[in-house]
Amino acid sequence: MRRSPRALVTILLLTALTFGAPAVASASTIYPPVDACTSDAAGAGPGDTISFSCDSRTFAPNETVTVTVTGENGAGARFAMVRTAISTASAVFESDASGALPAIRIVLPSDARGVYNIAAISATSTGGTSSAVIDASQSSDPLVRAGFDGNQLMGLWIGAGALLAAGAVIVIASAVRRRRDRTDD
Repeated sequence: MRRSPRALVTILLLTALTFGAPAVASASTIYPPVDACTSDAAGAGPGDTISFSCDSRTFAPNETVTVTVTGENGAGARFAMVRTAISTASAVFESDASGALPAIRIVLPSDARGVYNIAAISATSTGGTSSAVIDASQSSDPLVRAGFDGNQLMGLWIGAGALLAAGAVIVIASAVRRRRDRTDD
């Protein structure tokens, strides 16, 4: 019985896929343990300093790790003394000899509120994440505690001022007109 070259190629391809796929999957980068990174952000308020760290073997030894903070006004977050001026604050650190990321200090923005996601990633690892839920009631600003942001209210204040000025112009114009009408009689 004669086999066609097409059938032989199909059999070889299926064999390669069957035995080659697991080998390719195991050759990928290292994966960190579940919950490899943590922060001590419980009960943190605006302007507070929190710590973020990752366990051993989360990263390769002594490799560059990028830590990113994402949240409302994330550009206001600072890593120790470095302030970044981008919408998402990022800084580069180095893992230690065991592949852990030692605790780093993150200063939250003074108007922080809501959830901030902190992620660490490197060239060889997907790293890990942690969240910081900011309690606005910890703020000394009564508007922030009530859930308002002064920057967001600026448009409301400008609009209210413009309406007040327009109303004053109408009242003055009508008073001038009445006075003119009385003098004409």
